[in-house]
Amino acid sequence: MQASIVTFDVTVVIPSIQGDGGELWDTIRSILATEPHEIILVTVGAHEQRAKQVAKELNLSRVRVYGVAQPNKRRQIVRAIPEIQTEITIFADDDVTWPSTLLPWMLAPLEDERYGGVGTNQRLRRAECPNLQQRIWGYLGALYLERRNFDCASCMVIDGGLPCLSGRTVAYRSSILKDSAFTYEFTHEEWLGQYQLNADDDNFMTRWLLSHGQKISYQHHKHAEVLTTLEDNPKFLKQCLRWSRSNWRNNITSMFCDGHIWMHQPWSAYAVYLTTVSHWALAWDAFLLYLFFDMAKCWPHQSREMGLAALVCWMFLSKFLKLLGHYLRYPGDFLLLPVSIVFGYFHGFIKGYAMLSLNVTVWGSREGADDDDAYRMIRVSPKHPEGLGYRAAVFHPR
Repeated sequence: MQASIVTFDVTVVIPSIQGDGGELWDTIRSILATEPHEIILVTVGAHEQRAKQVAKELNLSRVRVYGVAQPNKRRQIVRAIPEIQTEITIFADDDVTWPSTLLPWMLAPLEDERYGGVGTNQRLRRAECPNLQQRIWGYLGALYLERRNFDCASCMVIDGGLPCLSGRTVAYRSSILKDSAFTYEFTHEEWLGQYQLNADDDNFMTRWLLSHGQKISYQHHKHAEVLTTLEDNPKFLKQCLRWSRSNWRNNITSMFCDGHIWMHQPWSAYAVYLTTVSHWALAWDAFLLYLFFDMAKCWPHQSREMGLAALVCWMFLSKFLKLLGHYLRYPGDFLLLPVSIVFGYFHGFIKGYAMLSLNVTVWGSREGADDDDAYRMIRVSPKHPEGLGYRAAVFHPR
């Protein structure tokens, strides 16, 4: 059967801070190789002319450039939406590399009118000739993406859910984005009725689809796999902290403010969303060991040793299976396995600190990314005028 949606029906929107640099233009070239209708690059006003000049010098006729006053991704997305002329819109980060096979795989689920968004598989672009520090941090970043791919693929198969349609590369029907109700809520989201939230854009979009009866899809395949970059230095910890805060805000909203996931995606709610509140690796593993020793204190010595070995093996396998794909691709990384186990326990402290600082939206890991930090979360008066927006994830029509 011939596809009704083709690559020329796609506009790719790239929000970018600098609007320039070799990495950005490499991203644009990899996207143009898939033959979309056009690319809309939205940068900061101060860099707009430079971006236009470089696009002209590189003879990139299918790239249009626009600017916004502040480097905020929601503002950049909203600036691009009125310019979109195609049926499908894909948002992409400015540091991704697309395979030439990506677009047909992303468009395939959208042949079904019930689907409003499609996510992609993601892998880390490994550094060339890394030093030991870069290799360790890069290894932890690669495992983060591996674990996320596993969660997304498994939840999608079981109940059609996933944690979030990541903004690194994601497709939506343009009609959804052009809806005035979407635009209003997207620019007036509130967090717990105390803050206007201008971060976590991809979380908002995922919740919007679910709350409006749109199905989502996730293409877990090599042909739909984008390469991306993460910090390969201690700034990776700041990325983890930012992601953890975003997860707390989104999962609390999804579970306790919105609530659609409990009916439509019960397994995802249990396996992904609820773990934000319930899963603390160091505390639970220590508790399991305590219970074992308390239970087995009267066992014969040999039985106690065998029981302990079985428990430790089970704990190890429960942390290892999600990452098996990575070790099959890079068996040499198996030597770094102790690093991932220690970091897994340490991440609990990052998660705890994130829980205590949910009103912080700072990146701290990218130049220029925090120029608009004061705008990402604005404290509002409890008695603010009608029209500022509904509380987070409450999408009732006005």
